[in-house]
Amino acid sequence: MAELSQNMSPDLSGLPIALGDIRAAADTIRGAVVETPCSYSRTLSNICGCDIWLKFENLQFTSSFKERGALNRLTALPPEERARGVIAMSAGNHAQGVAYHAKRLGIPATIVMPVGTPMVKVENTKHHGAEVVVTGATLEEAAAYARSHGEARGMIFVHPYDDPLVIAGQGTVGLEMLKAVPELDTLVVPIGGGGLISGIGIAAKSIKPTVRILGVEAWLYPSMYNAIHDGNLPARGDTLAEGIAVKSPGKITTEIVRRLVDDIALVNEAELERAVATLISIEKTVVEGAGAAGLAALMSDTSRFAGQKVGLVLSGGNIDTRLIASVLTRELAREGRLTQLSLDIPDRPGQLAAVASLLAEAGANIIEVSHQRTFSDLPAKATLLQLVIETRDSAHLDEVMAKLGASGLSARCT
Repeated sequence: MAELSQNMSPDLSGLPIALGDIRAAADTIRGAVVETPCSYSRTLSNICGCDIWLKFENLQFTSSFKERGALNRLTALPPEERARGVIAMSAGNHAQGVAYHAKRLGIPATIVMPVGTPMVKVENTKHHGAEVVVTGATLEEAAAYARSHGEARGMIFVHPYDDPLVIAGQGTVGLEMLKAVPELDTLVVPIGGGGLISGIGIAAKSIKPTVRILGVEAWLYPSMYNAIHDGNLPARGDTLAEGIAVKSPGKITTEIVRRLVDDIALVNEAELERAVATLISIEKTVVEGAGAAGLAALMSDTSRFAGQKVGLVLSGGNIDTRLIASVLTRELAREGRLTQLSLDIPDRPGQLAAVASLLAEAGANIIEVSHQRTFSDLPAKATLLQLVIETRDSAHLDEVMAKLGASGLSARCT
């Protein structure tokens, strides 16, 4: 990955919004949107070798920064357009922001969400009072439906990112970060369609031209990376960061990113999972995959941030509890704290007790037990014993495996 550029005089001329627009948006949303904490993380700073401040946008009422831009856009609608109602397409967070503030303002709202949107986001959007239509395999297909459906009914389309008023609203995150911590050197921001990083980029570079902006995308959806680097990396598949799983970034946002963002990092699924688990474990805060993308980028390449003062945007916290459980369990497995073992043992009384005794002596905890006699290729007088065990760490797991091997048992991690 290339080093961040050293451009100290960014060209802010001719952009669709300016710092004044972002400050006006801050006035518009003040009192209706939370000015979230931007807090120093001592533990993450020690782990990563830099000073880290976290912007907790997952603490918004709708658990995402998206309501900033949605409210700024909705407030600008004249009475006649408000009466006609609005329609939006979203994988979840923009949907909730539009639904919540449309209800507050008395504006009818319809939200189109692609198939596969996490159920927690669908249900929360309904609870905010919007009509929800789930259709389209991708965000782009959902957008096409939303536009045609809205045009047929005279509704106003509220774009999730490619709208100057939306971008200005999202830019208020950058205002708040630099107000709270003026000494920040680098801001690390997730990229989906590009609205958040565009707004933050304009705000931050206007206030502090030397600040560096690093965008982060999932490896499975490197759309802005492709646009900026003229690349052709494929965009496909299921990602934990569905909130930034965008195949085609905005036209307005792409131009802003091209001019103001210093670099874009790509993070894989294991790195995203690790970041989500780390934030729960260390900061006791629940963040969705997209919201954890910034920390994933930092933890995957700490050397490039060494000694810097870094601001990370935790952009959203809407994640299914089932998915949280899966992420945490998988991280325990990666750390060697949760392991599935397979052992071939004689099918005689007392063998299971002997294995259990050995594991107890080694300090391992048995979580699950499965005896398989029928569906295996072992001799009829043998059985396949499958266990899930808990150990302190990978070193402890090695000790447990050594103890089982010394006892004559053939154990393998599966």
